Amino acid sequence: MLSIRDCLDYCDLTEEEVALIAEHEGIPDAAAAQVACGLVQTPEGVLLLTQYMLDLIEKADARGDNEKAESARSLCARFMTDHPLPH
Repeated sequence: MLSIRDCLDYCDLTEEEVALIAEHEGIPDAAAAQVACGLVQTPEGVLLLTQYMLDLIEKADARGDNEKAESARSLCARFMTDHPLPH
């Protein structure tokens, strides 16, 4: 069984990125780390993870939670830089 740290180290995700994925999916961080570790290995998975983050930004904006929205924007930008989609 992989630990959260193993997953993060393997797929180059941060704890904050995994926390956003866990929030979006309503699952524990450990489960989100394992799911994200698999998804980040394919362009389709990277696109899906990016969409999760964009969904959370949109929801935070809609409820006026500017701090959460800005934090999620920053994490999404880092994720997109670290895991670019092929053109």
